[in-house]
Amino acid sequence: MITVHLKYEIDPYKIAEFEEYGRRWVLLVNRFGGTHHGYFLPSEGDSDIAYALFSFPSMAAYEQYRTDSFADEDCRAAFAWAETTRCIRRYERRFLRPLDARTSAVEAS
Repeated sequence: MITVHLKYEIDPYKIAEFEEYGRRWVLLVNRFGGTHHGYFLPSEGDSDIAYALFSFPSMAAYEQYRTDSFADEDCRAAFAWAETTRCIRRYERRFLRPLDARTSAVEAS
């Protein structure tokens, strides 16, 4: 399994627009076979940082999702929403793997 961690720098005056963007992507990621763990919006502290987490069974499945999303009309509309509203200033993407009591050091490498 691979989990994608996104850190967004957002416009704090466009939280509602970012929320709409997030609602769209939760549905889209799930439709493409991923599991969306949600968006996490500013509350206390930084007013312009938000996060999202979603997982796919493998990096190959994630890469297929990325390829397919660029051709999907609903995904293109979500990208266009963010661009038109300018609710996202920038973002960073990280790839994480889960570690639990059943995962050995050999399996993790």
